[in-house]
Amino acid sequence: MKLTKAFFDDIRELIVSARTTVARGVDLVQDHTNFEIGRRIVDQEQMGKDRAAYGKEVIKALAEKLTTEFGSGFSARNLASMRTFYLVYQGRYQILQSATAKSAGTKKLQSLTAKSSSHQKTQTLSGQSEIFQSASGQLATHAIHTSPFTLSWTHYVFLLGIKNPDERSFYEIEAARQDWTVRELKRQFDSSLYERLALSRDKAGIRKLAKKGQLVERPQDLLKEPLVLEFLGLGEHARYSESDLETAIINRIEHFLLELGKGFLFEARQKRFTFDGDHFFVDLVFYNRLLRCYVLIDLKIGRLSHQDLGQMQMYVNYFDRHVKTKAEKATIGIVLCKKKNKALVEITLPRGANIHAREYQLYLPSKEVLQQKLQEWAEEAGGE
Repeated sequence: MKLTKAFFDDIRELIVSARTTVARGVDLVQDHTNFEIGRRIVDQEQMGKDRAAYGKEVIKALAEKLTTEFGSGFSARNLASMRTFYLVYQGRYQILQSATAKSAGTKKLQSLTAKSSSHQKTQTLSGQSEIFQSASGQLATHAIHTSPFTLSWTHYVFLLGIKNPDERSFYEIEAARQDWTVRELKRQFDSSLYERLALSRDKAGIRKLAKKGQLVERPQDLLKEPLVLEFLGLGEHARYSESDLETAIINRIEHFLLELGKGFLFEARQKRFTFDGDHFFVDLVFYNRLLRCYVLIDLKIGRLSHQDLGQMQMYVNYFDRHVKTKAEKATIGIVLCKKKNKALVEITLPRGANIHAREYQLYLPSKEVLQQKLQEWAEEAGGE
C-alpha cells in the first residue's frame, strides 16, 4: 500500500513535535530538580557555625551517598554547581513555587482526562483524537510555559561561569531565543558577542541587551565590530585574496550566518547586474527577514578607501531602485574590511546613508581588551 505524502508528513510532524516537547520537558525537570537540591544544600549550610567549612562537608557527604544510590551525576563538583545555580537564580524561586502549585491542577486534569476517555468509548476515532490532543497538549506545554528556566542544565553550568549578571542574562536570552547548542553558546561567548554589541550602543541600549537580548528593529541593531571569522581557517598572517576570503565564507556559510546575527538568509555570491552596458558584481547578497530588506556585503582584504564606499553606494542605489519592492525597506550596504578609517567614512558618506564599514578579524578577540574598551567608553559617556 502506498501512503500519501501529506498523510506521512502529518504523522511524522506529530512524532517530531512530541519528541521535542518530551526532550524539553526533561531538561526543565532536571533544572527544577537541581535548583531545589541547591536550595536545600544552602538551607542546610545555615545550620553550621562555620558555614563555609560545614557547607563543604555537607556537599562531600551528600555526594558520597547519592553516588552510591544513583550513580554518576552527583559528584561534589556537580552538587557545588547546583548550589551556585540556586544562589545565582534564587530570585526565580517564587516563580518555581507558583509553577509547582499549578502542577497540582495538572494532575487533576490528567485524572479527568482518564475518566473522560473511559466514558467516551462510543465516540468516533476522530473525536477521541481531538480529546487526546487537547488534553495532552495542555499537559505537555504546561511545564514549559510556567518554568522560570529555558535551557538545558549543561547550558546553565556554562552560564554560571559568567560573572557579569547583565552579560549572563544576555546569553541566556539569546541561547533560548535562537536555540543555540552549548557549542554555539560557547562560541558566541568566546567571540565576545555581548561586548561587541554593547560597544555599538548607548547606555540605555546596553541595559536593553541584558533585559531583552538583541532586538533587531533598525539597521544599526544588526551591526557589531569586529566581525569575528576565526572559523574560516585563514591564518592571520597568511596570504589570501578577496576571492579566497569569499570562498572560505561560502564554505562555512552556516557559521557566517551565526556570526552575522538574527534573521539573515543567504541569497547569492557574485550577484551580477548590468547598468548602462557595464556589468557589476556584488560579493555577497543576503536578505534579513526581520527588517525585510536586502543586505549587500563587499569584501576588502586591505585598508578601506573612499572608492570602496562609493562603489557600495552605487550597489545600494541600484537595489533600491531596481530590485526591492515597495513593501520592502531600504537596502543596507556593508563594506567588510581589514582596516577602516572612521574619519574617511564620515567625510565620504552623507548623514543617514545606509552604508556601513565594519572591520573583520580572523581570530577570537581578547575579552579583556573589549571589556576594557567598554569600561572606558562608559566612563567617557558618563562624563559628558
